[in-house]
Amino acid sequence: MKRSTLILIAAAAFLVMGTLDSSACATCFGRTDSRLAEGMNMGILALLAVIGSVLAGIVCFFVYVAKRSATCAAEEAFNDEGSLDFTEDSPTDKD
Repeated sequence: MKRSTLILIAAAAFLVMGTLDSSACATCFGRTDSRLAEGMNMGILALLAVIGSVLAGIVCFFVYVAKRSATCAAEEAFNDEGSLDFTEDSPTDKD
């Protein structure tokens, strides 16, 4: 086949396949009340729920780590400063 014939066949194929209805989905085409648009909206909401739950889990983990760190630091400070030493006389034990 000649090159010009192949180009003409390819152009005709693109014109036949590239109709207005097949180039846009229901949402892009403007039919927001179709089942396809409802399905796409539910898919978006499902993805948002998954992403939101993962981010909430990450936030909860870091809050747990911060609280645990504060608790451990307070216990360590108490153990360092609050240890009781009964070997020395206290000021109230003097006669």
